[in-house]
Order: sequence, then structure tokens, then C-alpha cells
Amino acid sequence: MSSPSAHSLRLPLRPAPLSRARAPAAAAAGSSLAPSPSSRAALLLKPLAAAPYRHQPALLLHQRRRHGPPAVAATATSKPVLKDPKKYQEWDSVTAKFAGAANVPFLLLQLPQIALNARNLLAGNKTALFAVPWLGMLTGLLGNLSLLSYFAKKKETEAAIVQTLGVISTYAVLVQLAMAESMPVPQFVATSVVVAAGLILNLLNYLGWLPGTLWLLWEDFITVGGLAVLPQVMWSTFVPFIPNSVLPGIISGSVALAAVAMARMSKLSDAGIKFVGSLSGWTATLLFMWMPVAQMWTNYLNPSNIKGLSAFSMLLAMLGNGLMIPRAVFIRDLMWFTGSIWASVLQGWGNLACMYCFESISREFFFATTSGLFLWLGFTFWRDTIAYGNSSPLTSLKELVFGK
Repeated sequence: MSSPSAHSLRLPLRPAPLSRARAPAAAAAGSSLAPSPSSRAALLLKPLAAAPYRHQPALLLHQRRRHGPPAVAATATSKPVLKDPKKYQEWDSVTAKFAGAANVPFLLLQLPQIALNARNLLAGNKTALFAVPWLGMLTGLLGNLSLLSYFAKKKETEAAIVQTLGVISTYAVLVQLAMAESMPVPQFVATSVVVAAGLILNLLNYLGWLPGTLWLLWEDFITVGGLAVLPQVMWSTFVPFIPNSVLPGIISGSVALAAVAMARMSKLSDAGIKFVGSLSGWTATLLFMWMPVAQMWTNYLNPSNIKGLSAFSMLLAMLGNGLMIPRAVFIRDLMWFTGSIWASVLQGWGNLACMYCFESISREFFFATTSGLFLWLGFTFWRDTIAYGNSSPLTSLKELVFGK
């Protein structure tokens, strides 16, 4: 998943022809000094994959860039990919703005909890903060950090900002819990170090100022941490129906550590190394995907708790994740799309459906949000179809799932 280096991008797209004066000398140098056809092909293919359009200065590699129109094949028999490049670039800009707008509902989700905690702390009511599970907040924080690294590496500025604000707002809640002595001090100190390191490393990597070795170490850390936390959270959801144990986290964390070590020592195949490199993003996505499952499981076990849910909070969760769906579809990011649509449908609409079944919300409110969600999804794929010049939205969905 690492981006090509500046040096590889500077290679010519095709070998420069030898001048007439140098051609005899080059021929006389002998075949021992000439590159083999296979090495010459490898040299030519690398820059073609990295920079299909034109040479870009190395300085531009670290700047946020919009997606240009897909390259049109140079062969005479191929057909242009795009019918209207202008519409493609317009939809590129619009989807980026949608992703940036997701900050608003996500901030509105967290700010009421921060304000309530602050009022309780000022009133000396520290006991009230014990109702907020610090372990659950820490799990969400780790997910935000992992996704921040994923989007910062892809130079998706708007999505990276969403995750950054998620890290900061969640950490603010953890600070309040530590002040109320709800969160143990050693865990809070360790969390603070991880948050500070994660924000600094991601910023430096986004700007292109971070050595590759340090970034690999950070990616290994969030991969092992994510794989250790995810099975443990899934297991804990069904306690006391199953025994309370930390073995799932220990086992999965050990397996993740071994896999990362083997990948770094090149003991795995290229496909295996690529798979290990993608684990951090997928574990973070699965972590967030599990949160609505845990909530709906709680609703099933304790239907009376549904009346304590806020319909406005569920609506904000649906809006925030829904605003990021167009961008995920546009850049053909299956992981991002999977997490966003799962959260929109289950965490947002799914909980609203539970609330409607137990008559916690009105029929008009539920059907209005249901219609809005399906209209939004239809608009997303319809507009993406126009931008790419596809024949139908199913083509865009096929490209998203299976690649082009």
C-alpha cells in the first residue's frame, strides 16, 4: 500500500534513443554491460504504473491532490474511460466536500457528552461519570487512530480530519473520566502517549517528513493492537452467556504479532505481506461495525433500554456515515464503503427501526428517515454512474467490489 518513491516517478516513461555518435560505442561495450530485456521491461513498467499521465515534481507527492480522470489507454482499439471528464472532476470535488461535512454530525454526537461530563465535574458529582465505560471509549479511540493512519496514507484529507476530530473528542472524554478517577491513571498515561505519538506521526507522514521505518513501526503497532482488541470486544459482548475471558485478545494478539514479524522478515508471499499491511484498516472498520451489533444485542436482551436511546443521536450517526459513502464509492475504496454503509444502516437506521418497533419514535419520523437513506444511496450510485460514464449503477457497484 506504500506509495511509490519520488525517484521511481522520475524515471522516463520510455527509454531515450541513443544518439548516432554514442550508438556504436554502446554497441561495442558488449552484452555484459547491457541490461537484460527482463530488467529493461521492469524498469519501464514501474514508472508506467506510478505516473500514467506526466512527470510530477517530487514536492507535489506530499500535497493533497484530487483524483484526476482515469487514464485513457493509448492503444488504437481501446475506448475512452470517461465520456465527460468535467463531470468526473466535479463529482470528485463534491464527494470530498460531503466527506468534510461529516465532521458536523460527528461533533454533535460527542459534544453533549463532553458538556454533561463537565457539568458533573464542576458540581462535584464524579460518580455520574462512572456510567461512561472508559474501555469502550478507548476501543473507539484505537479505531479512530487506525483509520486516521489509513486515510492519511491515502491523502484523503477530509476523511483524515474526521478521524482526527474523533480522536481528539474521544480523548477529551477520557481526560474527564481520568479526572473523575473512573479511568485508572496508568491506563490514561499510556493512552495519552499513544494519542500524542499517533497524531504527530500521522501529521509528519502526511507531510512527507517521516522516515519510512518509523511509519512501518507505527503501522505494525496499530495492526497488532487492533487485532488484539477486536476479538476481545466481540467476545465480551456475549458475556455472561459465555465465560468472561481475556484469551481471545491474547490469542489474536499473539497471532497478529507473529504475522507482522514474518511479514517484516519477508517470510510471507507478496500476497501475504499485502494482506498483513491491510489488516489495520480492516480491523478498525470491523471494530466500528461491531458497535451497532453490540447495541442491537443489548436492545434484544433489554427492550426497556430502548426508551433510553436518543433518536437524534441515531439520526446523527446515520447522517455522518452516510455523508462519507459517496467519497468511498468514488475512489473505489471497498473497506471505507463497507464501514460507512454498515454504520449508516445498522447503527443509525437499524436502531431507529428498533425504536419504531417498540413505539419510541413516530411512524412519520421513521419512514422519513428510511426514505431519505434510500434516496441518498440511489443518488450516490446514479451520480457516480454519470461521473464515470458507466452504463448503469450496477457497473459502479461491480467496480467498487471487484475492482476495475
